[in-house]
Amino acid sequence: MTSVLSGNRNFEGRIHPLVKANYLASPQLVVAYALAGTVDIDLQNEPIGKGNDGEDVYLKDIWPSIKEVSDTVDSVVTPELFIEEYNNVYNNNELWNEIDVTDQPLYDFDPNSTYIQNPSFFQGLSKEPGTIVPLNGLRVMGKFGDSVTTDHISPAGAIGKDTPAGKYLQDHQVPIREFNSYGSRRGNHEVMVRGTFANIRIKNQLAPGTEGGFTTYWPTNEVMPIFDAAMKYKEDGTGLVVLAGNDYGMGSSRDWAAKGTNLLGVKTVIAQSYERIHRSNLVMMGVLPLEFTKGESADSLGLDGTEEISVNIDENVQPHDYVKVTAKKQDGDLVEFDAMVRFDSLVEMDYYRHGGILQMVLRNKLAQ
Repeated sequence: MTSVLSGNRNFEGRIHPLVKANYLASPQLVVAYALAGTVDIDLQNEPIGKGNDGEDVYLKDIWPSIKEVSDTVDSVVTPELFIEEYNNVYNNNELWNEIDVTDQPLYDFDPNSTYIQNPSFFQGLSKEPGTIVPLNGLRVMGKFGDSVTTDHISPAGAIGKDTPAGKYLQDHQVPIREFNSYGSRRGNHEVMVRGTFANIRIKNQLAPGTEGGFTTYWPTNEVMPIFDAAMKYKEDGTGLVVLAGNDYGMGSSRDWAAKGTNLLGVKTVIAQSYERIHRSNLVMMGVLPLEFTKGESADSLGLDGTEEISVNIDENVQPHDYVKVTAKKQDGDLVEFDAMVRFDSLVEMDYYRHGGILQMVLRNKLAQ
């Protein structure tokens, strides 16, 4: 199924779970393709339908002239419209005005809300930041190819009833018809962490034959939702790693793509290259971005995701230094390779030491 839309939400599965391809077009063309009912049409030469008289109707017959567009805008968009709306901006929304307002300095989180919850980023926060230490015994949670988008990592579309997020909402007595979307529930970390890497179109090479947010939990070799596996690893204190190809994190600069990665327990991502903003967001959420040496990749190194990964990093590291990464195979063989530390500035090292920029800001506030 293919869509034609005029907005920029053209990720796989974003506007509808069955849509696998999207074309961006002007609003007029969106209407034209909707009338035609197919994208397999030459709009310049083929009719988009028939009129009441049975005659063919072409795009040129319904395309508005510049004067029609201008006259319509002039008749609707007037100074009086803006004056009226801005004068009543606080009066026209009765439901908004009925919300109780508190004068307390802290927000009173409703424990029963499925939209807004107190996030867990500050749980167990120490007074002082940590140090940069080696990462040992990491298990591979995901192995992906090129062009993994932030929408693949943290989808904003519909929540499926059989997904970890859908089951969470059902456990909290939310009927399926009221699930809404991941984007609308971004104030609830419990929903968002369950939605991380849960895009219905993402393909994890660790769960062959599946599509969506699945992985193999290596201690038992079971294929299960990524969230479920991540929580099992977290229970026994095992950190996680993601292996990826080029342009990891491309697309919109979605903060939850990094937040959710952190909450799943991912300690490092090793990719061939990163989209600029997502790389920065990973650091600001305390996740170490590493980059394969040019010409190397998970595949070229023979990494299949069953390995235990260790990263030899410490306080002596500087931006763009190379560190030794060791991958221990199931048969005990070791694969060693160098990876670049994608700290791009000294301040990013401070973010990482603190466990993220949120923790750094809070510690600085408490120290004042």
